[in-house]
Amino acid sequence: MPPLPETNLRNCQISAVTGLEQSLGLNRPRALIHMATGAGKTFTAITSVYRLLKFGGATRILFLVDTRNLGKQAHQEFMAYTPPDDVRKFTELYNVQRLTSSTIDPHAQVCISTIQRMYSILSGEPIDELAEDISLNEVQQTAKQTKVVRYNPAVPVETFDVIIIDECHRSIYNVWKQVLDYFDAYLIGLTATPDNRTDRK
Repeated sequence: MPPLPETNLRNCQISAVTGLEQSLGLNRPRALIHMATGAGKTFTAITSVYRLLKFGGATRILFLVDTRNLGKQAHQEFMAYTPPDDVRKFTELYNVQRLTSSTIDPHAQVCISTIQRMYSILSGEPIDELAEDISLNEVQQTAKQTKVVRYNPAVPVETFDVIIIDECHRSIYNVWKQVLDYFDAYLIGLTATPDNRTDRK
């Protein structure tokens, strides 16, 4: 990877991007970016996505959120992002799809989806549209709710090279964990509030 241009980046963002690249360089399958609320986690993630697509050999990246509103916000940030080495916006350089149906655009290099919708796509079960508006943190989880994901030939396990999980403390260890376990991808968690379970994953 070429050196990270540090213009317009905060120290914590520089540390997060370089630390992530070191982790991926060591072929570690999981990484956690822990940044305080308001420190620019999404901007940091998009900076990493850009570098992974341009320099790191990634061809498709999934940005997972747990509410539709967070997906809209992430999409807006991708559209507003201008990389440090180009005058064009991210979405002028790469195809970004915010999933609102069960079809993944084969030409999309970045897919933004709620974890609930991705489960629906993998399982073939219809999605309750309202489910995408409720944070996974607000839903009572029980063992009876465990979701089972079986192989879906339309979405093979190698569909994504990297999965970025926004607010990962709400999604990587609950009933939707099967979605993450399904894919053969590097997992990058983003959170301001990690706990012991997050650190272990």
